[in-house]
Amino acid sequence: MRYGYWTPVFGGWLRNVAEEGMEASWDYTRRLTQNAERWGYDLTLIAELNLNDIKGVDQPALDAWSTAAALAAVTERIELMVAVRPNFHQPALFAKAAANIDRISGGRLALNVVSSWWADEARQYGLQFDEHDDRYARTSEWLNVVDGLWTQERFSFSGQYYRTEAAICAPKPARRPTIYAGGESEKAKTMIAAQCDAYVMHGDPVSAIAPKIADMAQRRQAAGGSPMRYGMAAYAIVRDSEAEAKRELERITTVSELPAGYANFDQWLSGTQLERELKIQEYSVSNRGLRPNLVGTPEQLKARIEEYEAAGLDLLLLQMSPQAEEMERFAQQVMGSV
Repeated sequence: MRYGYWTPVFGGWLRNVAEEGMEASWDYTRRLTQNAERWGYDLTLIAELNLNDIKGVDQPALDAWSTAAALAAVTERIELMVAVRPNFHQPALFAKAAANIDRISGGRLALNVVSSWWADEARQYGLQFDEHDDRYARTSEWLNVVDGLWTQERFSFSGQYYRTEAAICAPKPARRPTIYAGGESEKAKTMIAAQCDAYVMHGDPVSAIAPKIADMAQRRQAAGGSPMRYGMAAYAIVRDSEAEAKRELERITTVSELPAGYANFDQWLSGTQLERELKIQEYSVSNRGLRPNLVGTPEQLKARIEEYEAAGLDLLLLQMSPQAEEMERFAQQVMGSV
């Protein structure tokens, strides 16, 4: 299993806990990422939203791509998996900038391609917002342009959304960045199987993840591609006893009143084809992070992770709080790398 973590660009991951001791700042992010390399983490996912989806839209949120460029210069080993939303980035200009960041990192850049869901954010910034199926048509073209510029000396393209004329991207990436993407609609899965390298999923029990992996593997084979990688989001709580872990779970999921960002969560549900019967408890942690049940003793977590590995999962994208302290604990007690 490879272990990744979400960079705390929003200053935390708990919607029901206001202060987590992990501010949305470059200083905290730099120190955390450098420590994560030392602790043995393989990857960090840097989410891209201009508004703070966790703590409320009026709270600070770090920019993903300037943060990634800075981290590329101050780290040595960790893979930088940066979210990118095609409707927010002109693909030819993006390909040029991303290639430079990959060069700065020595070939450690990866993309997490996200088809946008937050209509209010797009309107605030005056950006295009597509309906569901149109998002994936745009993303498909966007990927064609980016990949073409990264792999060809001159690249011309004429599509519904984008056009280039003998465009040049030099220098090119040190290596072609891995393309991660997620989605549960038919349009999303078809596009990902054909054009991406890895499929990332929201958190779910093994019984739900295993058939998703099997389905995508079959789609990938039909599309004629090489085997895909598979990742999943999860929130982790590791303690010396199961009772301690459950007390922490109760603390972070107790809801006394709806937090400031609940309206955004409701909009996210209305803009996706995910299951709509999410419990209010799950709102406390993003990306269905509690469903994998990585809550318990080191032995319990290791056993559950082995079950996911057996199902074909090879990457965990972890959220924890407070992040630095919990990541070090997880590395020592579960990863065994400290």
